Amino acid sequence: MAACSSKGGCPSDYVALSAALLSMILLLLKATLPYMIHKIPRSKGSSFWLVAIQVIASLNLLLSIVMALNFLKFRKRHWWRSCYLWAVWIEGPLGFGLLLSCRITQIFQLYYIFVKRRLPPIRSYIFLLLILLPWVALAAVIQIKKPLNDRCHMGTLWIILVMGHHALYVVALIAFAGAVHHVEFRFHELKDLWRGILVSSASIGIWVAAYVMNEVREDISWLEIASRFLLLVMTSALVLAFFSFSISQPLVSLMSLRKKNQKEYKTMSQALGIPDSGILLQRESTSILDPNEHLEKLLLNRRFRQSFMEFADSCLAGESVHFYDEVQHFDKIPIQDSVRRIYMARHIIEKYIAAGAPMEVNISHRIRQEILSTNDLSHTDLFKNALGELMQLMKLNLARDYWSSMHFMKLEEDIRMRAVDPEMEHASGWNFSPRLSSVHCSDDPFQHEHSPRNSGCHNHDSEL
Repeated sequence: MAACSSKGGCPSDYVALSAALLSMILLLLKATLPYMIHKIPRSKGSSFWLVAIQVIASLNLLLSIVMALNFLKFRKRHWWRSCYLWAVWIEGPLGFGLLLSCRITQIFQLYYIFVKRRLPPIRSYIFLLLILLPWVALAAVIQIKKPLNDRCHMGTLWIILVMGHHALYVVALIAFAGAVHHVEFRFHELKDLWRGILVSSASIGIWVAAYVMNEVREDISWLEIASRFLLLVMTSALVLAFFSFSISQPLVSLMSLRKKNQKEYKTMSQALGIPDSGILLQRESTSILDPNEHLEKLLLNRRFRQSFMEFADSCLAGESVHFYDEVQHFDKIPIQDSVRRIYMARHIIEKYIAAGAPMEVNISHRIRQEILSTNDLSHTDLFKNALGELMQLMKLNLARDYWSSMHFMKLEEDIRMRAVDPEMEHASGWNFSPRLSSVHCSDDPFQHEHSPRNSGCHNHDSEL
């Protein structure tokens, strides 16, 4: 037992390794199966890469414990088995430190969006690098001072310093969670924050206990074996608990496989419980549409809006129409319901306004910056100027071509038939455009598919 306690390869070590390997496999499955099975599209921006980095950091954390505490038995001592490589750099800046830094970055975003009611003033990747710098600095100091022995153990003062640094980031998590605790989140973000805090605190407690057991009586072989077994097994369990939920976005949990318990929504407005009545009229006049009528009034007609949207999508120029539709739902949310207005505003910005957005609309740089730098995401006039520009473009381009398209002819024929037989209102329905958003519940990866059809339209890509 004495030999395997220092060189590794004890039976209990392999049991702990099996638990760690199983947790790695489960973590990777939870991260990839939603994309493979449920066909959830990969979202762009921090909503994806922050979660991906946390998965990598978790794997680094588990691997660093395996290598630093001699779970595997090697015949020779190689340079890549250095304690400073695994116990300092991989476990610290690239492991637990990176894991907590990503979670703090996510909370920072929620704080600015829902408390300050504005987009964060600093890019997520820049903020992540800034709060990761203290971990790099601490690792550099340990590398220079070299307090570790050949078993990757350090003295009491260094343990206090390192664990105090770990605890400092947990305190930061608690501070941000306290700052947003009054917000009535609709998709369990606050619950996820507290889960991360509890898991992080438990991890530090277990690590402190394991290190103390090693440092107090390093000459007791069974105690060293038991402490490192406890450390790896509990860390494996805590890593999985950390990812039971994800706070990457408010609508579809990328890390959850409980598909059967999730509802499906066609649009963000449905996910937020915004009714369609009042904007998408349920009973319109069966009279023939007048091409000379103002476009703003025509778009209030449910059948016209759906037909016009399908026509625009067939021209690969439907961004403006979809933007108009979602802004109407944003305007329907009561002013006093600021949380739902912020959810909807952030969705519209990420989908239509931000540079490189999936359905980026063609608006002037000045108006785009006004929206991105707004001091109130729930403001009633947030998208007013952008909508005015896009209405002019639709009138000059899409509306001109629509009246000579097959979509308009089909709409006219449908109105005539419904005027003769009103029962057709229920016998046949209009399908929503294939470019409408698809939500699978609790986070926000909306699906976007372009389906060009032969409709006699001009190419408006350069115009819109």
